[in-house]
Amino acid sequence: MIFVLKRRSVIMSGAAALGAVGLVRSAQGADYGAFLSGVRAEALAMGLSPSIVSRALAQTQQPNPKVLKLDHHQPEFTLTWAQYRDRVLPVTRFDKGRDLYGQVGETLSPISARFGCDDRVVMGIWGIESGFGAHTGTFSVIDALATLAFDGRRSAFFRGELLKALQILNAGDIAPEAMLGGYAGAMGQAQFMPSAYLRYAADGDGDGRRNIWTSEPDVFASIANYMGRCGWVPDEPWGQEVTLVETIPAADMGRQNTRSLGEWMMRGVRRKDGDPFSRVDVRGALLQPDGLGTQAFMVYHNFNVIRRYNPSDFYALAVGLLGSGIAS
Repeated sequence: MIFVLKRRSVIMSGAAALGAVGLVRSAQGADYGAFLSGVRAEALAMGLSPSIVSRALAQTQQPNPKVLKLDHHQPEFTLTWAQYRDRVLPVTRFDKGRDLYGQVGETLSPISARFGCDDRVVMGIWGIESGFGAHTGTFSVIDALATLAFDGRRSAFFRGELLKALQILNAGDIAPEAMLGGYAGAMGQAQFMPSAYLRYAADGDGDGRRNIWTSEPDVFASIANYMGRCGWVPDEPWGQEVTLVETIPAADMGRQNTRSLGEWMMRGVRRKDGDPFSRVDVRGALLQPDGLGTQAFMVYHNFNVIRRYNPSDFYALAVGLLGSGIAS
């Protein structure tokens, strides 16, 4: 919460300033109970179960300082594509993904087909989001969202997500104590925010619940449903690495600059192995994230669908490359 103090003729001493900060924090702590009471009243007005709401809000007693620290002090640095790629796509992640796909492929494939998706993108998202379920977050989602809603920087957004989390608990898909995720409220192996969960989470194992925390079939169904409803076209590629025979100006690149592969070949674009594309009518866009002379990609419609999950070119490239390397 940010407080703006009017300028005075006398500058506050360091000790006095620290004292003022302490008073502000004390006031915040005293107000947190009132804040939770307001959330409870709003949830009950939505028709949610009083016992579930009480049990859920019992997960948070005061603003979580670790959540606030992570939210307020996110590292500010810029990675190149090569640095990002090396960080999120180590060889060990491909190896683990291939091993897991050998174990879950028979379960995953019919689920992917059911939701109009492909195994490759589901495996790619699962791997990038949670390391194939190994890293799902240890924060109470209710505690994290309540802390961020109370904090004030993005209170409206997080209050809405908190109320949606209470709706999920009210439906009985997960117990309040088991609703764990990241510090900003992203949940389970699919790392859905509550709003995404309500829209896209799906039951993959047929038990009537949508458990993206511990049920792999539900995780697969939820990711596949997300992709399918966002426009994924099955059996079409997301993109491919390419070779540039000639230099192409940066102004002609980017997701919005689509041309037919025939036109791109006339500009000197070839497949990674140097051969011409097998089709000339398909439209794609050229990306060279780190600039001239570096790794380049031709991306298609499905690349933009991956960006619906996370609007980052780096993220979409990583998902595409990981999934293709696992389930091709």
